[in-house]
Amino acid sequence: MLAPFFVGLVVSIALLFIKFSQELVHLVAHVVSMPEGEVVIGVLALIDITLIGSLLLMIIFSGYEIFVSKIDVGDHSDRPDWMGKVDFSGLKLKVIGAIVAISAIHLLRTFMEIPNEPTEANTEMFLWKVVIHMAFVLSGVFFALMDRIAASTPSH
Repeated sequence: MLAPFFVGLVVSIALLFIKFSQELVHLVAHVVSMPEGEVVIGVLALIDITLIGSLLLMIIFSGYEIFVSKIDVGDHSDRPDWMGKVDFSGLKLKVIGAIVAISAIHLLRTFMEIPNEPTEANTEMFLWKVVIHMAFVLSGVFFALMDRIAASTPSH
């Protein structure tokens, strides 16, 4: 029943690739005329899309193996080391880690775009972005702590 969801995630990776290609073409076409800050922001956008694609790929493979069926590729040399070894708990931690990294990139992009004279509205927006990022970081710490406590609890 879940297999169609994973097919939809594969389609979303294709959509991300299209967006990545658009950003890359725009960056290459305008890199000479762009200020350095805008080039850095463009590169951060590419990193952001790449991290989201990597996250999706990890969710597709791990989720499919956890909830649908094992993927048997034998001893093929291209098989990722983590494939078949990530359980739901590990997947959860990898997802929150990727979300924290993506949030950090968005926060860095925001700081790169700070105007010389920030308004009260801009300052409030920056504050909220930091608060949201810290919520992601704390969520990751609490997920890791819960998994550690669960792992040290004797089985019933």
